[in-house]
Amino acid sequence: MYKLGQRIIIVSDLFEQSLPVGEYGYIIAYDRNADNAFDYVVRVPKANRNFYVPSADIELEEVLIQIEAERVEREALIDYALATHNEELFYRIMNGGEDETLEDDSSSEGQSQEDFIRQVRLKAWI
Repeated sequence: MYKLGQRIIIVSDLFEQSLPVGEYGYIIAYDRNADNAFDYVVRVPKANRNFYVPSADIELEEVLIQIEAERVEREALIDYALATHNEELFYRIMNGGEDETLEDDSSSEGQSQEDFIRQVRLKAWI
């Protein structure tokens, strides 16, 4: 739940009520009516209006900036890996840093059949 006065960005318009998607606004009230689909009342200064919005239509500005910064960082690392012909870095970035899980899977292939059945039975029992 967002606090009153927080700066938010309108990211979607689920109920097609002509929200200014991409514009910023401020939370000015909560809608506490349980029978209503809307969660917040948002003031959008550019439109000079108040809108009732569900929580899925808005996101904090800080969160969107952080997501965009992570995306730009990932793209820059991919460009660097391609420019330097660094395959290991490229595959690590593209797989989301899951190199350790790949090694664990390869070691589990070498298990005996009895160990595998024992692990399956243990997991089924739990």
